[in-house]
Amino acid sequence: MLPLKENLERLEAAIEQACRRAGRPRHDVELMAVSKTYPAATIIEAGELGLGLFGENRVQEFAAKAEALAQWRFSQVSKTGRPGAPAAFDKQIQVHLIGHLQTNKAAKAAELFDAVDSVDSVRVAERLNEAAEKLHKRLPVLIEVKLSAEETKAGVEPESTGAAALLERLPDLKHLHLRGLMTIAPWGVAEDVTRGCFRSLREWRDRWAATHPKLNFDVLSMGMSGDFAIAIEEGATRIRIGTALFGKRPPMAEQRKAFPEDFAE
Repeated sequence: MLPLKENLERLEAAIEQACRRAGRPRHDVELMAVSKTYPAATIIEAGELGLGLFGENRVQEFAAKAEALAQWRFSQVSKTGRPGAPAAFDKQIQVHLIGHLQTNKAAKAAELFDAVDSVDSVRVAERLNEAAEKLHKRLPVLIEVKLSAEETKAGVEPESTGAAALLERLPDLKHLHLRGLMTIAPWGVAEDVTRGCFRSLREWRDRWAATHPKLNFDVLSMGMSGDFAIAIEEGATRIRIGTALFGKRPPMAEQRKAFPEDFAE
């Protein structure tokens, strides 16, 4: 059993400290537990500790967990006669896709996830909208913005024609609900570079909110285990924490072997 309770207590103390430094109340910052590479049992354990928002990177990987989570919920209903029991799990957990989404997996993503936080093109948005319409749902989404020069980073570049086209198209996609923006800071850089990345996302949010009043930009999802304090100081409303909660993840080679479809082009 992972020491989740202790890790969560340490993390909460650090988040509260960062909020105090930034002059912000703790409830301004939402904690997303990034549960990628960990089994459904870990999500259940974290949920029983009060965590209600989870982030997953890959469609195929979460599909296996979704079935296990559904079975667990059914077992709780069978025991107690009400969904979501025990009491600590009364709040419905939400699982968002935070990894890059290929268009051929959009339909499955719309079915599996409560939200998609990594929309980066008109094509992906349109596929999700079509899938959500068939499912009779309105799917919350974030636009992933690329603010790093790293080639491995996904997202739409803010000054690109792709970004402009996406922002213009979204109001017409009635089965999507834009909630805000997401970004990932570059790895292994100086603090001022990380801070500049987060500040830039906030500035783009303010700019786009002014020029696209039909869209919602309440959520700024930025900051992970190594840089969430900086993100909070720069205005993050959601931080995505994995390693600080769950520990080190399996090597990428093992992840590719376990879920080859998620890595296929």
